[in-house]
Amino acid sequence: MPRRGLVAGPEFEHFQRRYFTPAEVAQHNQPEDLWVSYLGYVYDLTPLAQKYKGKGHTLGQPLGGYLGRPGSWVASIDGGCSFPGDLLLKPIVEVAGQDISHWFDPKTRDIRKHIDPLTGSLRYRTPRGRFLHVPPQLPRSDWANDFGKPWWQGSHYEVGRLSARTRNIRIINTLTSQEHTLEVGALESMWEILHRYLPYNAHATSYTWKYEGRKLNMEYTLEENGIQDEEEEFDCLNMDGTLHTPAVLLYFNDDLTEL
Repeated sequence: MPRRGLVAGPEFEHFQRRYFTPAEVAQHNQPEDLWVSYLGYVYDLTPLAQKYKGKGHTLGQPLGGYLGRPGSWVASIDGGCSFPGDLLLKPIVEVAGQDISHWFDPKTRDIRKHIDPLTGSLRYRTPRGRFLHVPPQLPRSDWANDFGKPWWQGSHYEVGRLSARTRNIRIINTLTSQEHTLEVGALESMWEILHRYLPYNAHATSYTWKYEGRKLNMEYTLEENGIQDEEEEFDCLNMDGTLHTPAVLLYFNDDLTEL
């Protein structure tokens, strides 16, 4: 087991989460804090939005665009340079914090394509409007295509995986009698759940985590530790599953995190 000084466990200062819930992704819904999810992964597009904010992306000239406050988009036509501003970021900002898997072909992991009725050629299908790195409908000599890979290809902006299934768990501190309910991913290890709990108790690693008197293996998931998700069974019985949320009890050992 890894150790952090005298305390067993990973070094949380540099801890990288593997899973994020849809509710967590939804919190990042602003141009200055812009996350989306697609095809099972979560992406932080904030650097992309900051890089192109206020630029005309055909010639790369600053032409207005997003002005840094809600509703402050300046109109343009298809990212052209004849009008101030740029709309190529707008379709992305509009879906900030949401899952956009429907934009993609799951087999190719590329944007869905269709036959353009005007040109008869195969091109990206963008019903919300053309966005960053999507070629214009017709050939243009002023379209800058020197950006390398489109933003949706590769893992440059990837921050983790999207939890396909979540569940609630109660965490009770037996020392202080404080109780918190957390929404966690079904595939998260106990260490990852502990990391979620740190804002409520910065010294959570100084506790023994138990369920029904059994010490939990922090490398395992909840189900691997015998804490079953009974939500489907409650649904079959037409019962409210929120009436019973499993509780993990924390027993204080010694505050070794201070040493």
